[in-house]
Amino acid sequence: MTDAVAERRALKDRVLEAALLHAAFDGWSRRTLINAAADAGLDPATARRLFPQGGDSLLAWLDDWADRRMLEAVSAQELERLPVRRRIALLVRTRLELLAPHREAMRRAAVAHGFPTNVAEAGRALWRTVDRMWQAAGLGGEPAEGFSYYSRRASLAAVLIATFLYWLEDHSEGSADTWAFLDRRIEDVMRIGRARSTFDRWTGWLTGRRPAAHAPR
Repeated sequence: MTDAVAERRALKDRVLEAALLHAAFDGWSRRTLINAAADAGLDPATARRLFPQGGDSLLAWLDDWADRRMLEAVSAQELERLPVRRRIALLVRTRLELLAPHREAMRRAAVAHGFPTNVAEAGRALWRTVDRMWQAAGLGGEPAEGFSYYSRRASLAAVLIATFLYWLEDHSEGSADTWAFLDRRIEDVMRIGRARSTFDRWTGWLTGRRPAAHAPR
């Protein structure tokens, strides 16, 4: 990363972090962008150059920022000591805990992601997030793997969305109910994965194909 790119990223992060306070009241809007830029010591013209589509650009940057914060907070060594399901649970939990001080802003983000102008970008951001999680968990894989590559990401996307929505409405101490919900959803996914693995082995034996290797659970 060049110095110029790093500087631009740092500026955008600074505005985004200021925007989290304003978005709780004004949503992910141009007004939030201008106010956040002022808090970050930037003029409106600079803010518009950094976020050309105003609040929509700010919203798009939110997901990338949250991903990077998550990956910075969890070390590779910490993940390596855990089984796969716990790696994924830790990553999802860490991401939500980092966002916990800004729950109302995230509630506004969930609504804004559903706007027609933002749906496509929200889908790309979600796919990028789950891909980064699997990469961090050590099971990134390659698209050439076919079904298993895409099914892992689709399954995790479903878990992440469901857990996020549950977390938004969770008032339990320390979000304990959310973490229990997350564990159940991951167990459901693992159960489906084990069933598919067994099915693949049986069909492999019946057809003479060697079953593909599956990731450890």
